[in-house]
Amino acid sequence: MELIVLGSGSSGNTAVLRAEGQTILLDAGLSARKTLQRLALAGVDPGEISAILLTHEHGDHTGGLPVLLRSLQCPVYATRLTAEEVRGQDGRNATADWRIFSTGGRFSLGAFEVTAFSVPHDASDPVGFTIRCRSLSLGLLTDLGHANHSVVHHVTGVDCLFIEANHDEELLRADKKRPFSIKQRIMSPHGHLSNRAAADLAVRARTATLRHVVLGHLSRDCNRPELAATLVSGALNDSTVNVVCAPEDGISESFAAVVRLTLPA
Repeated sequence: MELIVLGSGSSGNTAVLRAEGQTILLDAGLSARKTLQRLALAGVDPGEISAILLTHEHGDHTGGLPVLLRSLQCPVYATRLTAEEVRGQDGRNATADWRIFSTGGRFSLGAFEVTAFSVPHDASDPVGFTIRCRSLSLGLLTDLGHANHSVVHHVTGVDCLFIEANHDEELLRADKKRPFSIKQRIMSPHGHLSNRAAADLAVRARTATLRHVVLGHLSRDCNRPELAATLVSGALNDSTVNVVCAPEDGISESFAAVVRLTLPA
């Protein structure tokens, strides 16, 4: 199983998951141009993508969908409420091949077994995913305000955990760009995880199988990759767990190598 994060942050969130000769896209928040450029950089043929899986309807997770679907001839999987919201945002999405799943349900995408579970975030029906292929598993938590017992339960025991680490609490409080109301939303139980909250979740969900933690959705202004990675690594205190920060933006020759993770067999 291989996870390739094409971009993660307020400007757009998209990742690729590959295993057993199958490839799926996790969210479609980057522009179609950026998505296709980064797929090429990562060595992924757009024609091999068999499905797009959406976590929720916010534009930084779905904004690239209408144009991207001109190039990717594949179905889009979402909850009913998420699909309705996305179709309402852009009429071009109404013609997509929508496949509806239920929060709390389990379904198969070829080699992948996907479990969708509710997460606390200010969207219509936001979900996280546990995705399994044979003996390997990925926990995907992109946007959530806090980690309740259900969230921890679903991602406990995975091999790779993708988790939001949006902000450093002190940097967010000191930020002069954001009004107090926005800061309140970010720090609310339905907003976004801080570095400290991400570290706590990683510790609570860790078992002997955990080998990779990918930190995503870092704020450009209110976080630093070294702050997030250091805090989470220190909390885990386990040299066998590789902690990396997914890049928000930019294309470079080293891009795919930095974020491509091959999970142990």
